[in-house]
Amino acid sequence: MFTGIVTDLGTIASVEAQDKLRRLRIVSSYDPAGIALGASIACGGPCLTVVGVGRHEGGCWFDVDVAAETLERTSVKDWREGTRVNLERSLKIGDELGGHIVTGHVDGIATIVQREAVTGEGEWGPTARFHIRAPAALSRFIAEKGSVALDGTSLTVNSVEGDVFSVLLIPHTLAVTTWGERHDGDSLNLEIDLMARYAARLMEKPL
Repeated sequence: MFTGIVTDLGTIASVEAQDKLRRLRIVSSYDPAGIALGASIACGGPCLTVVGVGRHEGGCWFDVDVAAETLERTSVKDWREGTRVNLERSLKIGDELGGHIVTGHVDGIATIVQREAVTGEGEWGPTARFHIRAPAALSRFIAEKGSVALDGTSLTVNSVEGDVFSVLLIPHTLAVTTWGERHDGDSLNLEIDLMARYAARLMEKPL
């Protein structure tokens, strides 16, 4: 379980493929002493299991295995050496729930339609609005003022028009996540709000 509050930016150090499995090595500033084998880390959205860990230049490297289902449903299949990814350690009892409840189970891939500058660089940095197209099957789960997780980041939906919705990114978020690098046409891992998912399921099948 996660909150969608990114705690580090990791970099893909290597990608190895074997049959339908892919192993990624990610370099991070996390303390390796705090990462156990089998731990869950949200990497750019998907929840992945740590299968190896070690020290690396003031931080750590950790390995995760990505199965065929994740490769099919997410943008992980496009990650290469040097790709930067948003990271979040799993939630602990007593941690602050600063975003919303995020499972790390990506529902589909959304696409940035337009990145719109709202303010210039200024003293605090730029602010940007992103217009994003959701897959048709998922757009009904996205509501104005509701929450979505995009590339592992908890964001509030500003507006919805058909299958296109918008989110506003403040300078801090643009600076400490991969959002500062995002442009028109980029793919995003989309996880819809957990409550919307279960509400829709209950409406489909009465008790």
